[in-house]
Amino acid sequence: MPPEIKPTPQDQTRVNRRRTATFLAADALAWVGGFTVAGWARYEQVLSGDQAADVILLGAATAVLHVGISALRRFYSGRQPLGTIEEVRGLAGTTATTASLVLLALLAFGDRPIPASTPVVGGALALLFMLCSRLLHRHRRDRAMRPDARSATPVLLFGLGEAGQGLVRAMLGDPKGRYLPVGALDDDPDRRDLRIAGVPVLGGRSQLADAVRRTGATTLIFSVANADATLIREIREITLRTGAAFKIIPPVRELVDHRIRVSDVRDVQISDLLGRRQVVGDLKLDDNGLAGRRVLVTGAGGSIGAELCRQIMRADPAELMMLDRDESALHSLQMSLTGRALLDGPELILADLRDDEGIRRIMRDRRPEVVFHAAALKHLTLLERHPGEAIKTNVWGTLTVLDACRDVARFVNISTDKAANPISVLGYSKRLTEMLTAHAAATHPGTFLSVRFGNVLSSRGSVVTAFQRQIEAGQPLTVTHPDVTRYLMTVQEAVHLVLQAASIGRDGEALVLDMGEPVRIDDLARRMVAQSASPVQVVYTGLRPGEKLHEDLLGHGEADHRPLHPLISHVTVPALDPLEVSAIDPFGDPGLIVDQLAALCGVLPGTPRERQPGIPLAR
Repeated sequence: MPPEIKPTPQDQTRVNRRRTATFLAADALAWVGGFTVAGWARYEQVLSGDQAADVILLGAATAVLHVGISALRRFYSGRQPLGTIEEVRGLAGTTATTASLVLLALLAFGDRPIPASTPVVGGALALLFMLCSRLLHRHRRDRAMRPDARSATPVLLFGLGEAGQGLVRAMLGDPKGRYLPVGALDDDPDRRDLRIAGVPVLGGRSQLADAVRRTGATTLIFSVANADATLIREIREITLRTGAAFKIIPPVRELVDHRIRVSDVRDVQISDLLGRRQVVGDLKLDDNGLAGRRVLVTGAGGSIGAELCRQIMRADPAELMMLDRDESALHSLQMSLTGRALLDGPELILADLRDDEGIRRIMRDRRPEVVFHAAALKHLTLLERHPGEAIKTNVWGTLTVLDACRDVARFVNISTDKAANPISVLGYSKRLTEMLTAHAAATHPGTFLSVRFGNVLSSRGSVVTAFQRQIEAGQPLTVTHPDVTRYLMTVQEAVHLVLQAASIGRDGEALVLDMGEPVRIDDLARRMVAQSASPVQVVYTGLRPGEKLHEDLLGHGEADHRPLHPLISHVTVPALDPLEVSAIDPFGDPGLIVDQLAALCGVLPGTPRERQPGIPLAR
């Protein structure tokens, strides 16, 4: 197949001139035709030869005047796109001006060659003819832009709201597109019998199976923005029973930087099927205070840190600095942000939080104004075995960053729901970071606060990622307990909350998002099993040390206070003197370390957790 030849600028100029000449000729004929019909009607459908000649001659003269006025208004220079409201408005204005001038000229004659009504009626008819010629051109062009029915996949859309209508137009505007919409479905009765760009609404969800048979569609695209997960699951199940494939457009929170595009259509993800409300779409982030400021993100190579960097870049900061100790993670981050990873720019900072002097030098030399602290060790079970590592990275590392950030305007520490009523090393260490951040808020001039949220879907090491790998390997899905629940968020939701905290958070407090109802991990596992290509078994392994059956968002004594936003709680955090955590020996007895962490968090020793071989527990 020969390669496609792209038109040169000279070719495009010739095409534009040819189109302009065509419309000029069509407009001239419209004026002649309009005057002829107007005169014919005025003379009771009987025109003498002289009368017809006068009408045609004056129509031609009016066409010349119309062209002159259009030239003065630069109408034909491409100032108004073809078929737009602006073009119609400009064309109507030019026609009215032309008809008015001709009418005034006729009224100045005592013996008029044609009736005075001819410019008025003829002008209206000429405008109608001109619009018809443009409508015909627009229709032909739109038909040429449609995807080829022989190669494109015929699709149905469920949901014809703003997102669905935008998707229909995007599909029909791509001649090489892979999808051709052949119909739509919508439960809104006001949209019944509606047509968008020629695509008809064929009913609601109860007509889905019949619509698939009638249209021959092989794919259904769910195009309801921010839909409830229950609706997504129901439509998906009906679609799969018909034998059609099921696709979905991402929710609005994932489209903050562009309009809906055909390339946004994707396979359904487990986050789409979760039985929880996506609340971040309700959060408004009008001014996050990042534009024109120097921003630094620690742990930038992690899932949260990387998404933070992506969203911060949209806020147009003066400089974005990305710090991590993992060089491969920094390489992947730069590749995802810019499409290239030369690793030679000042925006990437390779450093370790445990290097006290190195962190101080970085903060002193780069002078960030806003810092998002996302770096941490996060695997609960591993930290139960190595609590000293949690001390050195999560606690002392945070303390190092806090001390080096004395002069920043705003510091946001990223915490976890495991810090509420903690019972694990991870929970203790993150609770201590909240308390150390509160101490910095009381002693440093800037604003220092924490953000607390639940598990992040599809982050590295998350439950969804683990389940996906087990399914791919053909292994059973391991669930700790059939009744265990967790608060789950998408990474976009988690980062949106962090940015919201940077905007509205107050000194020393922790912000907690209302994440709706917790999700049963057993339900999550079984939904993923239902999507797998082959049968997968679910195995229960029992809760591990440090794990809760149900997580808490607020700790004992923390009030659910929401002064600034109905979805965000502001929690007061007690301050902790850094000298108290400095006394812990990370190389000491692991059981003693856990006891010390619990005591600093104000947690009294309780009933020992069941000991597993090789895992030291607090006494």
